[in-house]
Formats: sequence, C-alpha cells, structure tokens
Amino acid sequence: MAGAHVMTDTNTLYTVFTAKVNAALDALESAGTLPGDTQRTNISVEPPRDAAHGDLATNAAMVLAKQAKTNPRTLATAIVEQLSADPQIANAEIAGPGFINLRLVDDIWLTELAAIAALGGQYGRSAMGDGTRVNVEYVSANPTGPMHMGHCRGAVVGDALASLLEFAGHDVTREYYVNDAGSQVDTLARSAHLRYREALGEDIGTIPEGLYPGDYLKTVGQHLVSEVGDKYRDAPEEDWLLIFRAEAVDAMMDMIRADLAQLGIVHDEFSSEAALQAAKKPEQAEAWLRAQDLVYDGVLEAPKGKTPPEDWEPVELPLFRSTKFGDDQDRPIKKSDGKWTYFGADLAYHMQKAEDADALIDIWGADHAGTVKRIKAAVAALSQGQGKPIPFDVKLVQMVQLLRDGEPVKMSKRSGNFITIADMVDEVGKDVVRFTMLTRKPEAQMDFDFAKVVETSKDNPVFYVQYAHARICRATAKAAEQGITPSDDNLDLLGADEWNVIRQAAQFPREVEAAARAREPHRIAFYLYDLAAAFHAYYNLGNDYPEKRIIVEQNAPLSSARLFLAAQIGQIIRNGLNILGVEAVEEL
Repeated sequence: MAGAHVMTDTNTLYTVFTAKVNAALDALESAGTLPGDTQRTNISVEPPRDAAHGDLATNAAMVLAKQAKTNPRTLATAIVEQLSADPQIANAEIAGPGFINLRLVDDIWLTELAAIAALGGQYGRSAMGDGTRVNVEYVSANPTGPMHMGHCRGAVVGDALASLLEFAGHDVTREYYVNDAGSQVDTLARSAHLRYREALGEDIGTIPEGLYPGDYLKTVGQHLVSEVGDKYRDAPEEDWLLIFRAEAVDAMMDMIRADLAQLGIVHDEFSSEAALQAAKKPEQAEAWLRAQDLVYDGVLEAPKGKTPPEDWEPVELPLFRSTKFGDDQDRPIKKSDGKWTYFGADLAYHMQKAEDADALIDIWGADHAGTVKRIKAAVAALSQGQGKPIPFDVKLVQMVQLLRDGEPVKMSKRSGNFITIADMVDEVGKDVVRFTMLTRKPEAQMDFDFAKVVETSKDNPVFYVQYAHARICRATAKAAEQGITPSDDNLDLLGADEWNVIRQAAQFPREVEAAARAREPHRIAFYLYDLAAAFHAYYNLGNDYPEKRIIVEQNAPLSSARLFLAAQIGQIIRNGLNILGVEAVEEL
C-alpha cells in the first residue's frame, strides 16, 4: 500500500514531479524495495541550492533510507533507476550522501509557459486551503484618532496575508476589533466635550494633560454642536459621557476606515467590544469555562520580587487555568471592581470568532508579546468547547522607525504630532508604502526612509519589481509599432537564457503555497524581487549582444517568442503584486 504522499490539488511543475517521485516510490514498494507503510511527509521536491546541479532536487532517499533499512545512496540508486525511465526527465543523478538532482527536458519549460498563458490571473492560485474558514484580525487600533504609521505595518501585513490565504484557497474573513469599552474611549469623550465647548465659542486654552489634543477632534465638536446645540455645555459628565463617547467613536471609526481605504484596506467585519459586553458574551464564556473547571475563584500570587509592594493585598478573583495550556500562571478575567480585564474581554471575543471560523490569526504589535501565551491558552480551551481543534496563530509585528534626512521622525499620538497613514500615502504613494512594509519579516525591525523608498535603483525593491513590469510593457508597445506581437508559434527558438527565467517563474505556485502555509506574505515580495532580478539580467544581455535583445531586427519569429516569454513574466508579476495589494504599473 502506498504511503502518505506529499501532494496538493494544484497541478504545477512541482506537484507534477512530486507525483512522479511518488510513483517511483510506489513502484519500489510494489517490488519490496521499500516497506508498504513508509511515511513520506517530509519528502520535498524543490529547486537545488545551486542551479548548476539541475532543475529539481529531492531528498526522498535521505528521508526513507532508515525506514527501508538501507543507506541513502543505495536507495537513491533504486529511485534514480525508476525516474530515469520518465521521458520528461533528461537526467537523474545522485549527489552527496543521497540527494537526487533532476534535469528536465526543454519541452517542460515550454509547457510551463503555456500554463501561465492559459491560466493568466489564476496562475499560482491554489486549492490547498480547501475552503477552510480563516479569520484574520488586524489593525484593531483604539478608536481615538486617525491611523498613524505605528499602525501601518500590521495593517499591510494582515491585509496581504488575507489576500494570500484567499489566493491559496481559504475562505477568509478580515476583521477589525473595535476597543470601544475601555477607559481610553472615556478620555476620548472628554476630549470631544472640550472641543464641543470650543465650537460653542469658549476659549479652552491649553489642552489639559491626559486628554487627546489632536485637531482631528475639532470636527467632532462642531458636529456635536449641530446635533445638540449648547445643551451639554455645562451639564454634569454623567449626562453626556455616553452620548459623546458614541459620537466620537463613530467619527473616529469613519476616519480610520477612510485612512485604511487609502492603503487599499477594507475589512469585512468590525466587532465592537462594547457590543460584545452588552450581549453578555464574557459572562457566557465564564459560565462555560467554569462548567469545564477552567475558571475558578482564587488569589493571585504576589508580584514578583523580594517583598510585595506596600499597597498589595490578596484579593480573590475569577482565574482562568491558563497554566493547564502552557502559560506561566493563571490569569484573572475580572478586576477587583467587577469589571472585565482586557484578557477576560479578549477571551470572550476569541470565543465569538471561533464560532464561525476553522482557524484564527491575529496580527499584533510586538508590544503585545507578553499576552500571546494567555490568549493561545484561551483558544486552546475554547477548542474543547467547539469540539474540534482551532488552529490559532499570532503574528507579532515590530514597529517601524521613520527617517527623514537621516533623522528619526518622532511620533506622539497624545501630543497630536504624528505622521498619519494619509500623510504617508500622499507623500510616497500607496504602492510604495505597502510593498516596503513587506520587504522584511514582520518580526524584524524596519527603517522607513522617505528618500530611499522612492529611489529609482535596484536597492529599492518596489521600484525594481515595478520597473521589470514597465520594461515588459514598453518592449511590447515598441514591438507593436513594428507589427510584432507576442506569439507561442515559435517557442522552439528559445534557449538556455530563456530557460533560466522560466525556471524562476515556475516557482511562483510553489512560493504561494509555502507562503500561505507559513502565514508569511513577505515571501511573495522576496520572490517577486528575485523574479525581477532574473528578468532584468535576461533583458540586459541585449546591452552587449544585439542578438540577445527581446526585439531582434530582421527576426520577427524569435522576437515574438521572446515577447511571449516576457508577457508571461509580466503576468506573474501582476499576480504577485495583486496579492500584496500593489499596482503593476505600465510605465515609470
């Protein structure tokens, strides 16, 4: 019986040859060379590290040798004998301790070009997600002002990840959690009331410490005057706090949606913390967890240190047994005043999300790293209530340091002096912002230099990739003026220089699946840079050798074939940039 094959539903170069390797292993099982229950989960078929070694490489012999009770090279010899019989494999040879390198016949690359042309915008799309419902929560900034660059990186990473997962066959919900039930929105309401009095003609002087000073609240104050007149000018706070809070939060969320739209970001769901609490979701979560003996009344340990602080007193609180799921200590879900802790509210929120999703992903700022364990513990507990495991991943995103003329740009939301997303998009453009935010792993520190991100050089990834697409468009337009159009009629005229570019192009479907599996959209940005580099290197051959130009004088058939190749590279660039939410420009 065949073992657990490494297969996907996507019919790409790599899955086709993975199937061929599996077929060779099936034959060896039937012959008794391999036992019938071999586990093939860790077998890979991928490009070799050194392109000189071949087109593909597999570690099959290395993975299965122990199960076959033989050494890797001996097993590799048997696998190579099977693979060498395949007409699409020009050569199969053993390397090192037992790796197998494969060289493919030239027709394979022509077939891949045809696949790109036939599939167009669908090339690279995968069915690996199989409709799995994934909730991706990202941004979720407090609704206390416009979006600033402190929110930008997580917003882009989350949005690109959602698009990547959709492209890989998942059913994705983009969600924003509105933190509208904490003390910060009461502060917002008081700040709005101050601007309301200002709109009524009062000289409010310097904004008091502790209130939000930004000018963005002036319009909120003016709107409130038009709605309620001077009714709440001198009224006690309890008369207007809830009204002003609701108005201010609504105004801030409208502003936030508009800011995100400038980045091309639109969420499917906006879940309100206040609505969650009004619907008694935390109480429901607590009741269920108590029934499972996962919440109990207990006393927190004293704060770490030699002696507890003088004002510390032991207080009995409802505690979640997060240590049962790997956390360092059990966590309170309520405060001593009976209000829900942030953790208690978040626990109920994740319980709500889990009702309609098969997997959860949260995109958080790195400053929330300390809460990852307890939320993961909560979701693990909630999985029991759903009767199924709920995969949960938290992606931590480091802050971005903004530089202008080499000097850091200071931001302070409370002082009202910060760079908004709208400011950034106005200055450098949506595409530059989005692509740049994906040029490093999200957990790595990032500098955003206003000068460097608009450089027209190889060192600027967004320019380098867009320039490759623009070059293809320019070459196509120039050829059209001469009556030459892309055509697959004479692809047999292509040679080794073209194969190198197609090899890079053919990796796109594999990169999509790998990036989706790892939940890492930045891999697509990295791949596009490598593809652009391969195309630029190919294009630049014509600078020294006229016969290697895409448009070759007096040779329309070869020019048409090379234009066809270039058009498919352009298609993959468009497909990849579309995942990242970046436009593939036609001229620069």
